[in-house]
Order: sequence, then C-alpha cells, then structure tokens
Amino acid sequence: MASATIEQPSWLAERRRRAAELTEQLALPTYKGRPGWEFTDLSGLDLAAFAPAPLGEAAAAERAEALFTGLERPIVVTQVDATTVALEGELPDGVVVTTLERAAVEHPALVERHLGTIVAGEDPFVARNEAGFAGGLFVHVPRGVAVPRPIAVTVVQDADRTALNWRSLIVLEEDARAEVWEQYLSGDPARETLLNTVVELIVGEGATLRFVNGQLLSERSWIFGTQRAEVARDGSLDWVALGFGSARGKVRMETMLAGPGADGRVTGAYASQRRQHVDFDTTQEHAAPHTTSDLAFRGVLQGRAHAVWRGNIIVDPGAQQTDAFQESRNLLLSRRAHADAIPGLEIQANDVRCTHAAAIAQIDADQLYYLRSRGLREEVAKRLVIEGFLAELVERFEEGPVREVLAGALERRLGVILGT
Repeated sequence: MASATIEQPSWLAERRRRAAELTEQLALPTYKGRPGWEFTDLSGLDLAAFAPAPLGEAAAAERAEALFTGLERPIVVTQVDATTVALEGELPDGVVVTTLERAAVEHPALVERHLGTIVAGEDPFVARNEAGFAGGLFVHVPRGVAVPRPIAVTVVQDADRTALNWRSLIVLEEDARAEVWEQYLSGDPARETLLNTVVELIVGEGATLRFVNGQLLSERSWIFGTQRAEVARDGSLDWVALGFGSARGKVRMETMLAGPGADGRVTGAYASQRRQHVDFDTTQEHAAPHTTSDLAFRGVLQGRAHAVWRGNIIVDPGAQQTDAFQESRNLLLSRRAHADAIPGLEIQANDVRCTHAAAIAQIDADQLYYLRSRGLREEVAKRLVIEGFLAELVERFEEGPVREVLAGALERRLGVILGT
C-alpha cells in the first residue's frame, strides 16, 4: 500500500495555491439562479461538513460493490480515499499509467503541458479539485502506440462524512489507441460522502480512445463531475457514462471536436430509485468542418427518483459539413418518478445536419398486455419491456467484451431497482 501523498513540484504547488484562493472567491451555483443549475438544488450542501479524505485501506476495495466486472486481464489502478492501493500490469514501451501526483514528479513536462488545458479553472468545483486532489490518474500513450489491454481504474470512498477530489488526465498522442474504464464506488452503502471529479481527455490526431466512466456511490452521497474531451483531426472518442448511485449532484460532460474529421460518440445510462436525483449536462461542440457526433442517453426511474438531462449541440462558425445527433429517452416505472429532458442547438454554420430527440413515458400498457397474454407473469413482462428499452444502448457497441460488461452492469442495476 502506498500513500498518494508525495512531495509535489513547485509549479504544481503554485497552481494549488492559486486554486485555493479561487475557492474562497467563487460561490457555489445558486439554485435556479445560474444557467444549467435550474434543477439541482445545492441549498442542502454543507461543504464544511465533509472533511478531506484520509488515507484509506485496501480492504475497502475488496468489499465495495463493483460496477464493472469481467474485464479481461486489465491494467489495474485502485485508490481508496486518499491512498493508492494498487498499480498493476505490464505496459507497452513508453506508456505511462500512474497517479497524477506521482506523474507530476516523474513526468513534469508532460503533466504541466496538459493539466488544466481543456477544463476552465475559474469554476468553484474545478478550483476545489485542483487545490485538493489526491492521488488521481495520469495516462499517457505516445505516438503510434496501442495499449492492448483495458486500463481499469477503481476509486472507493470509504471514510464517512469525507470529501474526495479525484482527477484524471488521459492523453493520447497521434495515432495512439487505448481503453480506460473508471468506476466510483462506496466502501459501504451507509457512507455519506462527497466526490468531486475532474476528467480531461486529450485525443490526438488519428488517435482512438474509449473511455467508460460510471458511479455506484451510496445513495447518501453527493457527486459533482466536470469532464471534458478534446478530439483532434481524424481522432475518435467513444465515451460511456453510467450514473447508478448517489443521492444528488450534477455531472457535466463536454466533447470538443477540434479538428477536421474528428468523431465523438457518447452513450449514457442511469437507473435510479427512491429519492435519487441525477443531473447530466452534455455538450457536443463542433469547432472544425467535417466532424461528427452521436449522443444517446437512456434512463429508467423508479420510486420518486428525478433525472435531468440537458444536451446542447454547438456548431461554431466555419464548422461546415457537421453531422450531429443527440437523444434522451426516459422510462418512468412509477407515477411519482420524474424526468426532464432538454435538448438544445446553437448553430453558426449553414451547411450542417443537426438533429435531436427527447421522450419521457410510462411503460406501454399494450406491450405489457401482449406479453402477459402469452403467459408471462407481470414482473417478468415488465422486466422484458425495460430490457428492450435499454437494449438499443448496448447494441451501440460491437459484440464482445465491452458489450458484455456494459450489459452485465445494466442487468445488475435493473435487478436492484426492480427488487428481483
């Protein structure tokens, strides 16, 4: 077991100092008082009630309920609270997979060149993250190198009433390839914690990155995420987000298609119960011509759960021949469940194809009747309808390990919210 706390270089210490000053100046967003925060009320959030995450123990990772299982021979990174407890797996020559704090010492030129370049620092959550992140993840894949095995990252919050600032920086140089799976878990379902994540994904020219990010935090926890990707010429990003846990919070996901031929594909799913509140704010920004993006979110809501998806496609001036699509579809399993789906377009070019769709519905009574008339029990028929609703998301992935792992995660979560 190795503590994530190491002596930091002077340039990082100075950045942390400036970020700490910003946290004193930047107020948290006001409910319905700031665009993008109309649906997530932070009045009940007392940041002072959450102490900084302490050193953690490896045993917490063993007892945490995993979100992703079945990855084949992954390269493993595991952090519990503020302690890195595992860094395992052989890497191709030149590839770096380590904690962000250690990378700042061992690879200072790389980290300083990229850290904070695509996420705005003048944000109350980003500033807090930069001032206090512990451990974290740094992945660097040099030009022309492919990482043959998935990189599996597990972050566990185990200490009650604590806050963890987690930061990931993933950089793929020209023509590089990698697959990173990152999951946020709780060591115990009774834990009340706060997770503040910042993720930066830098995809170089002709590079290909698959990034799967999911959370199964306790239903007493807060989560805030600021996640942004930038894709260069002919680069490709396949981004997956699963939001199953937490009580409340907001995750912002932004994809910038910065070079001609860049492609971004975003797939999201949430399955909530009781009084859970999930909020996803997505942006697909086309900053160059001949770029494509495809975003699909689907949600299943039980009890008095509430989900928010706000999506925006932005086409910058000169980004001709853009092809962009976004959709959000929600299935309500109870009368008190509620969803808000808000698509948006900001188009400043005249030769584009941009479309969106949004839908919120109860389970189709005719479908249930048809299945029950074939002799199926009501609970079995109901589950088949829900599985069919989610099947289109799974089918966005080629047959093989990725589809199987994601399908397994969705199946286990449905079992929880349906009580089966």
